[in-house]
Amino acid sequence: MRKWALGLGAVAIVGAALGPPATRAQTAPPTPAQPSPTRRPLRSPAAFASIQEPASRSAALFVEAGKVFQHPRCLNCHPEGGRPSQGIGYPHQPPVQRGADGLGVTAMRCATCHQTANFDPGHVPGNPKWRLAPASMAWQGRSLADICAQVKDPARNGGHSLAEIVEHATRDPLVGWAWNPGADREPAPGSQAAFGALVKAWAASGAACPVR
Repeated sequence: MRKWALGLGAVAIVGAALGPPATRAQTAPPTPAQPSPTRRPLRSPAAFASIQEPASRSAALFVEAGKVFQHPRCLNCHPEGGRPSQGIGYPHQPPVQRGADGLGVTAMRCATCHQTANFDPGHVPGNPKWRLAPASMAWQGRSLADICAQVKDPARNGGHSLAEIVEHATRDPLVGWAWNPGADREPAPGSQAAFGALVKAWAASGAACPVR
């Protein structure tokens, strides 16, 4: 499968070029220790079986999957503009930029701070595929209907088919990071398997979009 550039589940993209990675926090100013965040559930596709009209059922499935699409773990790397967000949606610090390849700019590349795994002592998230989503997949500030239209439009999703979208949602490790974000970040609702099942059912039922 072709490599994806949809950073569904990322928080911050690149970091400062100075100092060892362990010293570069990517979170808000320090706060007292908090309990580990609780993961909210996602309903399964079976929960929507009673909706008889296919398009209405398909749209309802996307609304449920939208709890992930519109969660900060995904929105932060699908910014409107060239600067990602972090945490619950505040601007990334330092003020990094997308760069031509979605991997940052000179001296402020993703891999300067973000390694292949989370570094919880420094609150720095990590994944082998860490990057910013392409500008055509900006989701911040968009309605769920707009996000749905982008996700299924090959002109704005990197030329991918619905089958590839399902595969991406279900198996891509960068998407999966959203449920293992580390450092007391709130994970996306449900699990990657539950999210993938909703996206698969949505695609199979006609890939209808909600009206708003």
